[in-house]
Amino acid sequence: MTVAARGAATTPAVALTIAGSDSGAGAGIQADLKAMSALGVFATTALTAVTAQNSARVTAVHPLPTELVAAQIDAVLEDFAVAATKTGMLATADTVRLVAARAAAGDLPSLVVDPVMVASTGRRLLDDDAVDAYRHGLVPRALVVTPNLFEAAILAGVDPVVDADTDTMVELARRIHDLGATWVLVKGGHLPGVHGPGAGSAPGQVADVLFDGTDVTVLTQSRVATRNNHGTGCSLASAVAALLASGHDVPDAVARAKGFVHRALEGAAGWDLGRGHGPLDPFGWSRE
Repeated sequence: MTVAARGAATTPAVALTIAGSDSGAGAGIQADLKAMSALGVFATTALTAVTAQNSARVTAVHPLPTELVAAQIDAVLEDFAVAATKTGMLATADTVRLVAARAAAGDLPSLVVDPVMVASTGRRLLDDDAVDAYRHGLVPRALVVTPNLFEAAILAGVDPVVDADTDTMVELARRIHDLGATWVLVKGGHLPGVHGPGAGSAPGQVADVLFDGTDVTVLTQSRVATRNNHGTGCSLASAVAALLASGHDVPDAVARAKGFVHRALEGAAGWDLGRGHGPLDPFGWSRE
């Protein structure tokens, strides 16, 4: 996963991220740009919403008109050979439906859907109409959908499971796959004891579940004890999209993306940026 040497004549692959802005730059489209760039992919963007936020809180959200989102997508697609697409915060039901329609038309190749529907506290960010648009419009068009446990429960149509385990994750993945997604990656960042900086009773390994409708793969990674985990979901989905754009298949892209995010978590573990959940280190600054 090394980036081509500077001055090389090879044209980079192009990916498109359709997501909201994070003024604190830890998550959202800013995290997408960093992850894709770190993996040697040229990232193009379609902004869906502007948020006022930092590492500790969100103070304002302003969704952009759906027509403007559509115009951004049109502008990118008419000029760039987009090889993979990632969606993040889509903000409104109309924008979810817009993106679903473009995916149905074949305009959004290798679509990775990060269904941003729930805050890290578990609070719903979208109304039922938007969730329905995800379930019946966008998820069926996804090559990969990457929900956390809260989002997976919403997509699966069940109540969140407080004491979830890998068996729970597999069942959620099966239900989401039934909606039409080709691959489902249920992330384990909100498994009991995982979220937060302390060791305590936290598990030593964190599991994600990847399901293609037939085979279940449990991917484990050592837990990084840090409060600096803002943007892990955005970074993971963007890394998957970048690696798909570069020609990797889904299992390889997911495995490599998990390794990329793990290194970014380790690199930023000791940083002191912001008062809340700080950002990751996608460029390996700490290793340098």
